[in-house]
Amino acid sequence: MRSWLFVPGDSARKQEKSLDCGADVLILDLEDSVAASEKEAARMMTRAFIAATKSLPKRPKLYVRVNDFTTGLTAADLEGVMPAGPDGIMLPKAVGGRDLIALDNQLSSAEAKLGLKSGATRIIPVATETAAAVLALPSVSGSTERLVALTWGAEDLAADVGAESNIETGDKYTTPYLVVRSLALFAAVASGVDPIDTAYVNYKDTDKFAADCRLSRRDGFVGRIAIHPAQVPVINETYTPSPAAIERARKIVHAFDSNPGVGVIGLDGEMLDMPHYRQATRILRRIAAAE
Repeated sequence: MRSWLFVPGDSARKQEKSLDCGADVLILDLEDSVAASEKEAARMMTRAFIAATKSLPKRPKLYVRVNDFTTGLTAADLEGVMPAGPDGIMLPKAVGGRDLIALDNQLSSAEAKLGLKSGATRIIPVATETAAAVLALPSVSGSTERLVALTWGAEDLAADVGAESNIETGDKYTTPYLVVRSLALFAAVASGVDPIDTAYVNYKDTDKFAADCRLSRRDGFVGRIAIHPAQVPVINETYTPSPAAIERARKIVHAFDSNPGVGVIGLDGEMLDMPHYRQATRILRRIAAAE
């Protein structure tokens, strides 16, 4: 899943409009974009939207960003939206495996109570929004089988740390946040799930955003958070492997699969080994998932 678009949980107009933007995943937000006085209304509106949308023959995945555990609102958020059967839950400010296990248990209870398929509700944590969460990243791996992806965030982390800024000249993250980005990438890969890059705030500058997405793809991220529908086409184009890359991946996989037990193989004048094979299989899995 390449594009993950945030949609306010309390705006029926934006929810309906988001269905036509081409996003792979809609993240119906009950957290930052919803005022405290509107939380309950947002839960009901989000629940209704999920229930109405799930029956469509072609639709994006429907995830809900709940409020984090420290707010005391998480249980009410889940109680409000789980009857509609969302595809997944985004957990902000997740502190490693501890919080993911806690969410897993709550989802299991809700699925059993509502007659939903056990384990059907997937999880993507925003795994770096506090210093404690950064230090707990190694505990994410193996914490829950519901984990489907992992993303990171820098704004809440900067507030938690007390940083004057997390950006330097040229819209680049300062060193501490580049380190956190890398750790989130490694934590996702170590957990066997998709690394999803964080949002790019300046959504009006398409050229800079596209360039940043290319660098993100280069480093290993396979998708990105979007904060505006205009970012979705850029994300989908950038994180979809090119036809040439797909064809090469197919040739590499075919060459190794046709020669079981061989660790190194020659192809088109190059010597390729198992890291090339693993990368090729990842590309083909991404294409299969997109289709």
